[in-house]
Amino acid sequence: MSTLTKSPAWQALERHRDRLATTTLRQLFADENDRFERFSLRAGPLLLDCSKNWMTAETLDLLVSLARQQQLPSWIERLFSGYHVNHTEGRAALHMALRNRSERPMSVDGKDVMPAVRDVLGRMRRFSAGVREGRLRGATGKAFRTVVNIGIGGSDLGPCMVCEALRAYAADAPDVRFVSNVDDSHLMEALRGASPEETLFIVSSKTFTTQETMANAESARQWLTGALGNDAVGLHFAAVSTNVPGTTAFGISPDRVFEFWDWVGGRYSLWSAIGLPVAMAVGMDRFEELLAGAHAMDEHFRTTSLHANAPVMLGLLDVWYADFHGCGTRAVLPYSQYLHRLPAYLQQLDMESNGKQIDREGNRVDHPTGAIVWGEPGTNGQHAFFQLLHQGTQIVPCDFIVAAVGAHESGRHHEMLLANCLAQTQALAFGKSGDEAQDEMLAAGMPAERASFLSPYRSFPGNRPSTTILLERLDPYALGALIALYEHRVFVQSVLWNINAFDQWGVELGKQLAGNLLPRISGRDADEGLDGSTAGLLHAIRKIRSSRGPASR
Repeated sequence: MSTLTKSPAWQALERHRDRLATTTLRQLFADENDRFERFSLRAGPLLLDCSKNWMTAETLDLLVSLARQQQLPSWIERLFSGYHVNHTEGRAALHMALRNRSERPMSVDGKDVMPAVRDVLGRMRRFSAGVREGRLRGATGKAFRTVVNIGIGGSDLGPCMVCEALRAYAADAPDVRFVSNVDDSHLMEALRGASPEETLFIVSSKTFTTQETMANAESARQWLTGALGNDAVGLHFAAVSTNVPGTTAFGISPDRVFEFWDWVGGRYSLWSAIGLPVAMAVGMDRFEELLAGAHAMDEHFRTTSLHANAPVMLGLLDVWYADFHGCGTRAVLPYSQYLHRLPAYLQQLDMESNGKQIDREGNRVDHPTGAIVWGEPGTNGQHAFFQLLHQGTQIVPCDFIVAAVGAHESGRHHEMLLANCLAQTQALAFGKSGDEAQDEMLAAGMPAERASFLSPYRSFPGNRPSTTILLERLDPYALGALIALYEHRVFVQSVLWNINAFDQWGVELGKQLAGNLLPRISGRDADEGLDGSTAGLLHAIRKIRSSRGPASR
């Protein structure tokens, strides 16, 4: 056993779990009339109802004791102070500075980074306004009607998700599109119907060497120059990168290159110039409202006691379910079509951050870390995988996310959405016993024998935990707070597990192997040294490609 799992706080939680083993949510609600008041909390524009979770006041106290044992308050202070919390790469993780709305300095290695942050925000405002208002134009003098962001990972998932989430605020804006996959069909579909004369590309890559991004950027440049010539590149491309020599060699003017910094991790970079597509879509005022919502959550996380702290509460519950109850997955269920990309965004945020098996001291962990995050918008998911959530053999803790007020005037639709969301949390928590199901069928006139036969199939075990996150409305401010809530939740998990949430070495090996295999696809390099499976697949691929020739368009 590791030091963590042998620790007093961990052992106390295991004993407590065993004592609660037969206690159900039905019983907890029957015994505690004030359960909602005791286990819900407010954080800025968000209300979190945690009452439908397997917890009592003692559970929360014991989880907070684990957090204190793992020095969570100290780690929160380190995070905000610019300490190198990313110890394997020797970097801070000060993405909170990007959305700092206060006058408070924020420093990395003794230097206040806020002047540089504000300078980039000012440049983003001028550039996005120039494009949106038609003052910045293409090589033939036409305004830009299409903006294509080329990036991958954090340079795609965050801005893409936010642009989709705030689509209701994107009137009179260019059509902002996203390309990430190195599969050329992604780029071709993004360019479908676009005019080279009216298209602006944003290439987002910190190093300007990311393989997939640069392959797509090169193809985009060929598409543009094939219609407008090489001189058009400077007017039709911008970049978010630290590699100015690389962007200059590509043909991008230095005044269209937007900086960000090595203390900003990719999956936390939405708040930086990586968010330029968001500013293009909804305007810089709305982008700064997004920053303000995130800043409000930062302040809540930094200053609120552990018992009343929203990111802390969620992170504690994540550890409770993953490590003490064997729940290997968590479903994120936004009841908003605008948030349809949120689960994918949170997959990277959570799984790339905490999918680790080595702790901060270099020891292999002996407990689960990093739950598998998945989900789809309600109500679509109800007609797909909710069957497993309600009656399956695996327990999946769920996050339900819904806004009290809809984005449009169709109140009836939003009322249906709200009713479905609340009904699902109710059904998961309390279920329906076999006797209740049978009585219901008998009251509807079903023969007793048939009702008895069907009652096991039509009963629901309940006692399935969920958290409901209620937004006042889905606006930029609330969205910023929601995203920051999840960011800090992931950090809380990492502190309790004693792992580094800010590196991602697990993505590197596949990249290295792909680079080795690329020349072998065409047969330029021999297959010596490969395993039998990979060599066999390469042989089959070359045979098919040689017999069919290039794909036609």
